[in-house]
Amino acid sequence: MQVEFERGKPLKQEDLLLPADVYRTMRLRLSHHKDPHLFVPIRSIQYLAVIDNNEIVFVDGRRPRFIELAWQQFKPNAREDLRSPVPYTCVYYDPQGFETMQRLQNDFFQAVELLGSRETKPFSQRTVLPFNAKPKEAR
Repeated sequence: MQVEFERGKPLKQEDLLLPADVYRTMRLRLSHHKDPHLFVPIRSIQYLAVIDNNEIVFVDGRRPRFIELAWQQFKPNAREDLRSPVPYTCVYYDPQGFETMQRLQNDFFQAVELLGSRETKPFSQRTVLPFNAKPKEAR
């Protein structure tokens, strides 16, 4: 299945910081996913985040084909240690994006966490316990 989104002209872009735990969790979820894109529903604000290796785009549920804003140009190597926030650029394509951005980092993190809690272990990490046909005798 192929899903296409539209972008308008960029209205504004700003450099921001994404908390390290949000970045780490997001990258971990993407790495466990078999497809190059990870779709994360953000139910609390009725948005959809689409994550790939280069950016995260956010789409309003009322206009499901139009990208409202995007987080791009993540620079994890620019930080001093793994607990430091990750610099990135936020690009706004719609005026509504300025208001949405006020809640987005927190709500996005919660949605990614929820997605991870529903994720099963990858097949390679599963274990099979032996079945003992004979019960052990009590001593």
